[in-house]
Amino acid sequence: MNEQAATTAIVVGAGPAGLMAAEQLSAAGHAVHVYDAMPSAGRKFLLAGIGGLNLTHSEPAAQFGSRFGARSAAVAALLQDFGAQQLRDWAGALGVDTFVGSSGRVFPVGMKAAPLLRAWLHRLRHPAQGAAVRLHMRHRWTGWANACADAAGTSLRFESPQGTSVVSADVVVLALGGASWAKLGSTGAWVQPLRERGVDVASLVPANCGFDVAAGWSAHFVQRFAGAPLKSVAIRFCGAGGEVFARQGECVATATGVEGSLVYAASALLRDAIASKGEATLFLDLLPGLSAERVLAEVAHPRGSRSLSSHLKSRLGIEGVKAGLLYERLAREDMAQPPRLAAAIKALPLRLSAPRPIDEAISSAGGVRFEAMDTRLMLRQLPGVFCAGEMLDWEAPTGGYLLTACMASGRAAGQGAAAYLAQPAGA
Repeated sequence: MNEQAATTAIVVGAGPAGLMAAEQLSAAGHAVHVYDAMPSAGRKFLLAGIGGLNLTHSEPAAQFGSRFGARSAAVAALLQDFGAQQLRDWAGALGVDTFVGSSGRVFPVGMKAAPLLRAWLHRLRHPAQGAAVRLHMRHRWTGWANACADAAGTSLRFESPQGTSVVSADVVVLALGGASWAKLGSTGAWVQPLRERGVDVASLVPANCGFDVAAGWSAHFVQRFAGAPLKSVAIRFCGAGGEVFARQGECVATATGVEGSLVYAASALLRDAIASKGEATLFLDLLPGLSAERVLAEVAHPRGSRSLSSHLKSRLGIEGVKAGLLYERLAREDMAQPPRLAAAIKALPLRLSAPRPIDEAISSAGGVRFEAMDTRLMLRQLPGVFCAGEMLDWEAPTGGYLLTACMASGRAAGQGAAAYLAQPAGA
């Protein structure tokens, strides 16, 4: 085992939160060493940018800060110092301009994550002021160097191709991510070591995820419609606590159920309802642009010798996966009754039995509870150890919210760690 010399600051995790923490410590003049299990930095950040990197959202700050569920107040406090506009200014200082899309989402000009990450890493390694940041890739954190629960938390053990090493520091920032997309480094393996040190960690669960339908789809439906988009639909759902979700958008039929942006937006309520009651039923409006009365009138219109499928297509434009869902979920006798068929078109019940596995989710919820940290994001159980990013106990919808909060928390943790180093010994 290689026992390395002590350093000033260690950041574990080379994602956006970790790199932002390292930037703050570097700017304060501290030697910073960033460790990450992956071969290169920002792997999940780069994946997020494949379809166009959604950096943040342009909506008003108060509305932005309300997007984090039960933890909105805690996250909003972080966003006061580094919100959407500050993130855009930060990207601009790296030479990457941004623009607001038609949905209010903010993207870098060029839409790619790689140019932004390259410029950021270059500035970290070669800062105009402060100390250079050194990255150590293929170093997987495996816990504390001392197994004693009362020992300091700033001596860490890593596994790398060169073997086991122990590194000590004056401060440590943990930015280890959640538990989605494990192949990119977010495994959630950090939960147990923190719990063993007495840190209060909420169990990690999938967020922004798809769901399985109860009893599954038929083989015929899967063969014909798995992966088919459901466009211009709406869903309505009443959560376990009485919360009502109603929104129009798009989703996708999968081999086991449903996913996509509209489902992701309701995923927290759906997941919690399933955890509470064992299942959740959402109602899918296949024609949100038409009233129930209009749909009934069109369904009841005499169809002559035409088949029901042809009738629905010609009168209402229902075909493909929308028609497949009706045949999949309605009995033959219900399809033959215009009032029942029309009611199903406007509110087709889909019973959901489980969220998809956490590794398939866009993000995860749960993590280190805010009550386990002080206002600087330092762990109360482990002085000198700070936490940031998706490993904190929050969740956010898609739209740039999670990325902004990750970077805001990384900034806060880095500044908190720098302030900790600046305080008099024994304070």
